[in-house]
Amino acid sequence: MPENTTVRLDKLFDHPAVIDAVADENLELKERVAYRPPVCEVFNRTCTTLQTEPQYQFEIDKEARRQLSHIIGNTVQRVAGTDDPDEAVRAGYTKARNIGIVFSGGPAPGGHNVIAGLFDAAKKANPATRVFGFLMGPDGIIDADYMELTAPLVDRYRNVGGFTMIRTGRTKIDNQKKMSLSRETCKRLDLDALVVVGGDDSNTNAAFLAQEMFNDDIQVIGVPKTIDGDIQVRDACGQVLCAMSFGFHTAARAFSQAIANLCTDSSSDVKYWHVCKVMGRVASHLALEVALQTHANMTLVGEDLADYVDYDRLEKAEKEGQVDYTAYGMTLRHLSRVICDAIMDRAAVGKNYGVLVVPEGVLEFINEIQVFIIKLNTIIGNYNKVHDRDFHTAFPALDDKLEYLRRLVRGIRKDVSYNVWNARDDELFNDIPEFFQEGLLTERDSHGNFQFSQVETEKVLLDLVKDYLGILKEKGRYKIGIEEGQYAKIMQTGGLDPEMYGPILFDNWKQARYLMIKKMIISKKTLKAALVKDGFLGEEDAIPAPIEKIYELSVPKFKTQTHFYGYDGRGSDPTRFDCIYTYNLGRTVFSLIANGATGQMAAILNLEQDFHNWRPIGIPIAPLMHLEERKGRLELVLEKSIVDVNAPAFRVVKAFREKWLAASPDGDHYRHPGPIRFTGTSEEDRPITLLLNALGGHMCAPEESESA
Repeated sequence: MPENTTVRLDKLFDHPAVIDAVADENLELKERVAYRPPVCEVFNRTCTTLQTEPQYQFEIDKEARRQLSHIIGNTVQRVAGTDDPDEAVRAGYTKARNIGIVFSGGPAPGGHNVIAGLFDAAKKANPATRVFGFLMGPDGIIDADYMELTAPLVDRYRNVGGFTMIRTGRTKIDNQKKMSLSRETCKRLDLDALVVVGGDDSNTNAAFLAQEMFNDDIQVIGVPKTIDGDIQVRDACGQVLCAMSFGFHTAARAFSQAIANLCTDSSSDVKYWHVCKVMGRVASHLALEVALQTHANMTLVGEDLADYVDYDRLEKAEKEGQVDYTAYGMTLRHLSRVICDAIMDRAAVGKNYGVLVVPEGVLEFINEIQVFIIKLNTIIGNYNKVHDRDFHTAFPALDDKLEYLRRLVRGIRKDVSYNVWNARDDELFNDIPEFFQEGLLTERDSHGNFQFSQVETEKVLLDLVKDYLGILKEKGRYKIGIEEGQYAKIMQTGGLDPEMYGPILFDNWKQARYLMIKKMIISKKTLKAALVKDGFLGEEDAIPAPIEKIYELSVPKFKTQTHFYGYDGRGSDPTRFDCIYTYNLGRTVFSLIANGATGQMAAILNLEQDFHNWRPIGIPIAPLMHLEERKGRLELVLEKSIVDVNAPAFRVVKAFREKWLAASPDGDHYRHPGPIRFTGTSEEDRPITLLLNALGGHMCAPEESESA
């Protein structure tokens, strides 16, 4: 350090440069916190009102009508603005309120801006309004654990990721005791409204809370949150009401940036297949968006696998006068073959590397695995229902669980489960690897769902892929193609004539840029035998060094690196899109509350369009609910949205699969989305899947059904 800038050690920690360097807040964070997202035009008005949108209709489940009678008649409501409200409207809009808000489920980028939008709108309407945050998720409501939110606290977390301000939890308010305690807390706080920010289960909770507290005049509003993107709402005629839950765009961008880096690494080191598992237990929306963002060489989409039909097997069975029902849907074995084909095709043009993207829940779309999960969920649910002990507590070791299943087969356990598990199931289950058996028998989550994140999905697939590649290698089908120029250079440098040896070594000599060692040459022994047979080598002669080198270059070594992308993405700072989206969701929440709505989910129409076309609305939650099997019994829940394989986004990915696989002598087609940036003007303004699917919006003819 130059003498005139030297700092005494005892003054070092007081130096402005040191203070700035070790500060918790960097310049980017300061800019984030200071940013104020634009608001939809209606929120610039003196106050807002709600207008019914009768063109949206729903098919209503009879059980939803029975259990949610107070809110089942709700309709879609559009938020409208006015600068000249009558006195009654003004008085209702501006009255002082107590509003509670809770985060439920896993974090998603943008949650803090829901609070900020709600807080700003509430305080603008009446500074005396109080907003309370329930701590640690729904437990905060049940246990009356809360804090009042203040302007300095809200300001600290604007546009920042995570749910750190009030934290979150996965408790479900799913019985009368929890419901009663929650109601008591809300009444004790004299709440006018409760806001539930969460996924499908959390919004299901919101509907039941709205029903429970309807006569107490406590409004309940839901907000769609999940990075999985599986809350997408359409009416019975296919009209889009909620195109995307918040947090999805940020998580997909975070995953895509990391996976794009692996694409760069893969094409630099040219020796690894990177296998990337991304979150998405039930739906493959994230995997689909990552494919569009990165152009990874291969992306599995679970919903596509479920639609698979093996026409060759159907034709074969038909010739035999039979119907092969197992030809419908993808099997694990066939999927491993598909992956192997892709790996071999790239290796044939010298690319013994690549990137494979796998959705977390891909195994749920595989026939035999799906059957196992359904049956085991039923068995575990039944056991927990009729016994004093939890299944996993009663049978802690894998052997204990397997013995219980065997006893069901033998009819020793005469409970409702013994008809579910048969000898054929037991035989097939015992054929799969032990670690996968353990995974399928792992403890279910608090909602009774199979925890795919606890199963090494990628290991299941890779074990099958490696086994099959080994077989193909022994058959001489899995080889690395040798670029003809490289072959000629190696041979000439070693003093050998490439033209003379080419026909002996390669199946496709003079037919392709990348040369394939003959299938019969699968070892140095068979290589020597081929040279001896054609008179290029004597029995006692050694293989010439250049030829041995060519052979070694042709022998593939299948090396993999596995990665899981989940928690890093959901903890990321939100993209500008999610910042704007969630802030306006918060403003929408207040408009719904201020105009007396309950049992509604805040949403924004036209997310796929430019911001000036966004329209805030309230969607009725009850008409969206239907009966679904949970923990071995039917429960009323909000339906998850899976990837539509007929929608433009998937069709685009399907059309570009061959190009992105890049099994050709040309270069790869990797796309680099870049990091999430809050500065600059080049940041994309919406998810690519959202943009593409907007191009194919389709309507269906209204059917005769019970409508809201």
